[in-house]
Amino acid sequence: MEWKKTTCVLCANLCGLEAGVEENRIVKVRGDKDNPRSQGYACRKGLNIKHYQHHADRLTHPLKNVGGTFERISWDQAIDEVAEKLSVIVNDCGPRSVALMMGGGAIGCPSQGVFAVNVLRGLGSQYLYTALAQELTGRYWVDGKTYGNQHLHTNPDLDETDMLLIVGWNPMMSHHTPQARRVLTRLSKSPDKVLVVVDPRPSETAKLADIHLPIRPGTDALFYRAMISIILNEGWEDREFMKFHTTGFETVRSWFTDFHAKAALDVCELNYDTVKEVCRLFTTRKSSHHSDLGVLMTRHSTLISYLENVLLTVCGRIGVAGGNLFPIGLRSGGGRRRETPDEQEARSWRTVVTDYPVITGVYPPNVMPEEISTDHQDRLRAVIVSTANPLRSYADTSAYEEAFKRLDLLVTVDIAMTETAALSHYVLPALSAYESWDGVQGPGFPEIFMQFRRPVVEPAAEQLEAGEIFLRLADRLGFVPEIPDWLYEAAQRGDRLTFGAALMEYLRSNPKAGKSLPYVLAKTLGEQLGSVQLASLWGLLQNLSSPVHEMAARMGFHPGPGLGEEIFQSLLNHPEGLWIGRVDSTKWDHFQALATEDGRIHLDVPEMGAWIQEIDPALELEKLKKGEADYPFIMSSGRHMDYNANSQMRDPIWNKGKRACTAIMHPDDAKKCGFMDGQMVRVATDAGEEKCELEVTKATRPGYIMIPHGFGLVYQGETYGANANRLAKNTHRDRLAGTPYHRFIRCRVEAIETT
Repeated sequence: MEWKKTTCVLCANLCGLEAGVEENRIVKVRGDKDNPRSQGYACRKGLNIKHYQHHADRLTHPLKNVGGTFERISWDQAIDEVAEKLSVIVNDCGPRSVALMMGGGAIGCPSQGVFAVNVLRGLGSQYLYTALAQELTGRYWVDGKTYGNQHLHTNPDLDETDMLLIVGWNPMMSHHTPQARRVLTRLSKSPDKVLVVVDPRPSETAKLADIHLPIRPGTDALFYRAMISIILNEGWEDREFMKFHTTGFETVRSWFTDFHAKAALDVCELNYDTVKEVCRLFTTRKSSHHSDLGVLMTRHSTLISYLENVLLTVCGRIGVAGGNLFPIGLRSGGGRRRETPDEQEARSWRTVVTDYPVITGVYPPNVMPEEISTDHQDRLRAVIVSTANPLRSYADTSAYEEAFKRLDLLVTVDIAMTETAALSHYVLPALSAYESWDGVQGPGFPEIFMQFRRPVVEPAAEQLEAGEIFLRLADRLGFVPEIPDWLYEAAQRGDRLTFGAALMEYLRSNPKAGKSLPYVLAKTLGEQLGSVQLASLWGLLQNLSSPVHEMAARMGFHPGPGLGEEIFQSLLNHPEGLWIGRVDSTKWDHFQALATEDGRIHLDVPEMGAWIQEIDPALELEKLKKGEADYPFIMSSGRHMDYNANSQMRDPIWNKGKRACTAIMHPDDAKKCGFMDGQMVRVATDAGEEKCELEVTKATRPGYIMIPHGFGLVYQGETYGANANRLAKNTHRDRLAGTPYHRFIRCRVEAIETT
């Protein structure tokens, strides 16, 4: 057995792994202690990647759906027919008729994205739907308004903080930060630090907390507004910070000072004095804050993201040691003017039927069924799905099933026969993450991490890198510019510095080719490297900003024209990954990251004005009870556990012997309903219903049901577990970003009669 270094691809943490390979199969997995970012840390999901890689539903060759039956076809036929159908649809119906959808699988395999998006742009369409807009775009929209850049966000300084406020995040199960369990356990055990967790139930993280605030589901906006109100009315705000780093707060101050915090917290079912003490601690310590899907996928989610930024700002906790910091990355401090969010929106389409804007370049999956199932002349007629499974990953499975049946063309690029692939007209098999090259980037502070994930097993059939699939499609559509023989020859010599000089000469003489640079690199350098995706990673490193050159020098690299090549070769030489840059944290000005014209945090966001007035205790109490008669329980569609992953973990054998998919219910509710642990129940919502095993446990609170995501998968013709997304209505979503309210779904639970 040979041990090969790689990464996990089952969540955004991308922890380093070592795969034990025998006879071209992954047979054992362990955490990679040489990986400088994860240092041997790995969760149960990562340790089971062999089940992601090797299973009976892997795709091996291109397929065409002929009358409901899939037939094997050649790559040439597949690419020719897909390209022809796309051309006809765009010519007949216009570019708004085509969309690209990408999912969580692209997190670990990002290089395909540049090729896929370039195909979309070549077709004239802007409609990119991604998993990002299923969760995060409300926060991105707010950060664009307050920080001036929708790509600019803050993370808690976990090394220096002495108080961490967690809201709607369960890192002991969801991770979502490097070495999450190690970091949180260490923080919770320190007598000098305070951990506060706001969560409706006693989660695995809440059990570590010094203070657990068991908030009523759906009342997070009231909670944040109450916190800010208490802080301002007690005079605990950081006036000096506000004076030098913010603008617009005096305009919105009354939104908080003229607010009944006690009444709000009563609705939240929280003790006023306890919350007031949390406010005092947060304003007097080196405090930081982190939230996650518990608030990003609940009522008022975009408004909550705004309130989070207000809280951090009035307390002076942004850009300071122990507070929330802006991560650094490969484009940090470049000095290049970025397009403002308003400028981006002005030049971008809105969705035709639902009228949603683009946020950070993407559109919300929640609206796609409506954009297909309409008689509008500009409706979506063709969708390319890459490393996504919307029929299990996105809200309202029933709506998606009906909508996809109306498409003129549905193409799926994936490693497995997913539920979405099964409805497609064409299915194109991609190499897995462990059969192809890709890159892992880890923006952070004070260091930048990068790793090249190389193939650890060889493909056994006709699969291609996903980037190669989109390159072939682009070539057939005529999107690849003419490339001279001398540039091919320069690539084949193997001297990448010489090739780089030749490439610059080509671009100087053909400036329009710059827009097709990924194709050019793939056709030339990609052939020499044996991977179009590795070629795109080389290109990524060739245009680093001056500050990044300085950061790289601190790690022993040599600034100058050859820096990109030096880093590229070092990453090839170090499959465990490297810190490729570091700032001098004693001199670093965190506020240089702000992209607002005046370099300040902007708190006067007009779109929030009317919305925040709705966050009134009496009004909220009335809305929280709406639908209670028919659906007495609140359900969370999604629960992070050691037993669930994204839908690419298709073979249920990885959970053999586990109670992997249950609907959890508090014992008090089970007693009232006459339910027993282990019985099968029917969970129903206004979107649909699913059968699920009931688990009676104090891990939840009365009235609160949770079902994990990532189940309801059809493997070898049999369905395993409940599909939580069939219970989530796609129209039950954020008014501004379109993100689903997965953490607040009214439901009822019924016994299933046995015969």
